[in-house]
Amino acid sequence: MSKSLAGQVAVVTGASRGLGRATALALAQEGAHIIATARTQGGLEELDDAIKAAGSTATLVPMDVTDYAGIDRLGAAIFERWKKLDILVGNAGVLGKLTPVPHLDPKVWDEVMAVNVTANYRLLRSLDPLLRLSEAGRAVFVTSGAAHKAPAFWGGYSVSKAALEAMVKTYAHEMETSPVRANLFSPGPTRTRMRASAMPGEDPNSLPSPEEVAAQIVPMCKAEFEDTGAVYKYAASGLFKQG
Repeated sequence: MSKSLAGQVAVVTGASRGLGRATALALAQEGAHIIATARTQGGLEELDDAIKAAGSTATLVPMDVTDYAGIDRLGAAIFERWKKLDILVGNAGVLGKLTPVPHLDPKVWDEVMAVNVTANYRLLRSLDPLLRLSEAGRAVFVTSGAAHKAPAFWGGYSVSKAALEAMVKTYAHEMETSPVRANLFSPGPTRTRMRASAMPGEDPNSLPSPEEVAAQIVPMCKAEFEDTGAVYKYAASGLFKQG
C-alpha cells in the first residue's frame, strides 16, 4: 500500500523531542524522508531509529536554529541532493522567562526573538526557492494562543509568536499565485517539556500527548491542503481553523 507522502522531503526543526519529534515521526510514517534538525545529537539518533523502524529514512542535522549561516548551508545541501523541498515544519521554539515585560533580561528577549522569529525568517529565506520547486510546497509553523491572549508575564513569548504569525501570513499572501501554501498550527497545552516548565503544578497526564497533537499537523503538509495564511488549532474533536 502506497503512503501519502512517499517520495517527499520534509524539514522539521526542533525534532529531537516533544512535538517536533512526534511530527517528524508522523510524517515519516506517511513515507516522507525527514531532514531533522535539533541541538541534541542523542535525541536525533533516537528519532532516526524510530523512523527506520517505521520503514522510512532520515537525514540528521545537529544544529542550533540560530546558526543562520548553517541554515543557508542546509538550503544549499538540500538543493544539491534533492533539488526541491516539499514540506517545512518550523517547530523549534523557546519559552524564555515568565516575568513582567519591564523585568525581561535583554539577553532573554534577544534569544526568544532569535529562535522564535528570526530563525524562521532565515528558514524561509533559505528554503523558499526549494519549496517553489515542489509541485505543492507546504510550510507549517508552530504558534501559540499566547500570540492573541497576551497573558500576563508571557510578554517575550507572546510577542515572538505574534510576530511569527504576521510573518507567515505575509509570506502566504506573497505565495498565493504559486504552488506554495503556508499556515500556522497552534497546538494548545501539550504534554511537553516546555509546557511543564511553564506550568510546573499541572498534571501532564491531563494534556494530550505530542503524538496526538502531531497527527493534526500531518494533513496540513499534504498537497490537498489548499488553505493558506491561516491559523489552525488542535482539538480533540479534530483540526479546526481559528477565526
